[in-house]
Amino acid sequence: MVRVLIAEDMHMLRKALVALLEFEPDIEVVADFSNGADILPRARELRPDVAVLDIDLPGMDGLTAAAELSTAVPECRTMMLTSLGRPGNLRRALAAHVSGFLLKDSSPEKLSDAIRAVAQGERVIDPQLALAALDDGPQPLTPRELEVLRFAAKGEESAQIAAKLFLSVGTVRNYLTSAVTKLDARNRVDAIRIAREAGWL
Repeated sequence: MVRVLIAEDMHMLRKALVALLEFEPDIEVVADFSNGADILPRARELRPDVAVLDIDLPGMDGLTAAAELSTAVPECRTMMLTSLGRPGNLRRALAAHVSGFLLKDSSPEKLSDAIRAVAQGERVIDPQLALAALDDGPQPLTPRELEVLRFAAKGEESAQIAAKLFLSVGTVRNYLTSAVTKLDARNRVDAIRIAREAGWL
């Protein structure tokens, strides 16, 4: 029996996933919830075989949770189920030790087969997304430029970012200008949009 934990913030979709998987004789859903902050404590308590996670969750996003699960509950394999089919998200998922990456419009049979495969130690990646990731160019920003852009995306001003990162305001502005230039963006807001759409933030 494959024991599964599901984290998905869309109530109707989460309940549909639970109902679909309950038809499978060898899969048992041991927990389902909407907040990413619940993933680690529930996984530690229930020790599921597979955690099926959405990327965008309140409390803690699915990729952060997947990375922490790989250390805290190493026997639990993770699978991302997302509508955000961006190559950057796939790269981030692989870096977070995710075993599966499927789009939400996949068939129920594909989902249950993927869960079984992931539970057996296999890696399951949506083939179209894998091809897109191969075709996609490398991420052009440095780790520091990405970090500064992430803070800017949360609405932080240069002075606030500088204080948090122990940098001068001028240095923060230089990083932001560099990011705008590298992404061929019109301005900071456009750079944030481009980076988000590519799955880098």
